[in-house]
Amino acid sequence: MTGRPATVARGAAPAGLLLVAAAAAWVWVVAHRGGAAAMPGTMGLGLPAFLAVWTLMTAAMMLPATAPVAALYARTITAHRAPRMAVFTAAYLLVWAAAGLPAYGLAAGLGRTASLPAAAGTAVAAAVFAVNGVYQLTPLKDRCLARCRSPVASMLRYASYPGAARDLRAGAHHGGFCLGCCWSLMVLLAAFGLMNLWAMVVLTAVITAEKLAPAGRLLARAVGIASLALAPAVFWLPSLAPALTTGPPPGM
Repeated sequence: MTGRPATVARGAAPAGLLLVAAAAAWVWVVAHRGGAAAMPGTMGLGLPAFLAVWTLMTAAMMLPATAPVAALYARTITAHRAPRMAVFTAAYLLVWAAAGLPAYGLAAGLGRTASLPAAAGTAVAAAVFAVNGVYQLTPLKDRCLARCRSPVASMLRYASYPGAARDLRAGAHHGGFCLGCCWSLMVLLAAFGLMNLWAMVVLTAVITAEKLAPAGRLLARAVGIASLALAPAVFWLPSLAPALTTGPPPGM
């Protein structure tokens, strides 16, 4: 009977540390960027600064839903747990940091809509909503979400990884499926504002519920349908996408 509590305890500490890291990232977001609700594009940041902000933002949004997977993985580790879990988490975040490169290009491109008439930004916003809506209903989304919701098969795969690179490969592998699951939801921030605090809170709740709630798969489909509905609705309510529908600044 003593073995099971010890095994559970092995997973609880790493999961708690991930939640602490997510909370710290949220504190940074609120303190530094909480007021930039509808700022378009890259927020005036160069690539290095953008990647740093993007990584902190994704840590805040993704780590809460990743904590149960980290706890499960930690239970498979019998020695040097803390440094190995640090490698696992770093590899996971590196996947999202790498995703910041195309995110920067996309943000820079969409940021140019600020100098165009508001109607052009509205059309781009409709396309953003449509892309997310379609992807939410695809088999690829469903497959990636299934891996995040039921990671036991992945744990068996990770156990077969040989050598010291096991934790690095495991973290990157899980990060890849998480990216595949959530990238289109993150693209929505282009319409709401990259560091729009309320949009981040809502999307974090959606991402966490998709992965952890019993009806998570149904929620993913509902979010897809809602996003498809927002695509035409933004033409009547441009305020649904404040970062793309404000039109050119005065004097331009």
